[in-house]
Amino acid sequence: MPRRLWIYVVFLLSGFAALLYQIVWQRALYAIYGINIESVTMIVTAFMLGLGVGSLAGGVVSKDPKRPVLLYFSLVEAGIGLFGLASLQVFHAVGNVTLGMSALPTFFVTFLLVLVPTMLMGSTLPLLVAHLVRENKNVGKSVGTLYFVNTLGSAFASAASVLFILGRAGQSGSVRVAALLNVTVSLLAYVAHRRAQRPAEIAATLAAATKAPLDDEKEKQDEKEKQDEKENGADPQPAPAEEPATEMESV
Repeated sequence: MPRRLWIYVVFLLSGFAALLYQIVWQRALYAIYGINIESVTMIVTAFMLGLGVGSLAGGVVSKDPKRPVLLYFSLVEAGIGLFGLASLQVFHAVGNVTLGMSALPTFFVTFLLVLVPTMLMGSTLPLLVAHLVRENKNVGKSVGTLYFVNTLGSAFASAASVLFILGRAGQSGSVRVAALLNVTVSLLAYVAHRRAQRPAEIAATLAAATKAPLDDEKEKQDEKEKQDEKENGADPQPAPAEEPATEMESV
């Protein structure tokens, strides 16, 4: 697979899983809180706020060029998958607790429910953009291409969830499919991170291996010079030779 193609495939799968979660979670939350203008507004607002905050956080984290953004991306995808597996049980448990609450407390509870996973989802784009920019130095191309493939994955998920996945697997099966995609993406990103680290590790090892003999040789040379200085300092200085007598002195 070409060097950068895997990133686009990975982010397409990430976008597919993210929209599949959104569809399933919205249906699950609508079943708990009902389908009306208030519940729709609460859920959509919570999703968009979480994505926005996550995108901001991901941008802040990825500013430092020394940070391993691929490793962070791998951990983020793993976190999304873990939450996804338990999400429906969490939603129903919290729904039983908030039953009968007024709209404002319900909004805050719903917001907190989806805040963590949507923040993680929102952080994926800036993390991968940072990785690509380090390679191609082109911010516009990196953002545009990644946003395109992520949106394309979301479009595929929108069609596939309605036509195939939800009808055959139900909500529980759908979140398992999404979680499997997250885990796959996480593993691929981790492998890419390790491969990217390998040249640096090899270079550091070679540098250390070549530096040690040079240091030993320099130390031996310094010791030899010190020994030579000691030996030269111990030798008596030769006495100055007597000048021959001139003719005037002999007279």
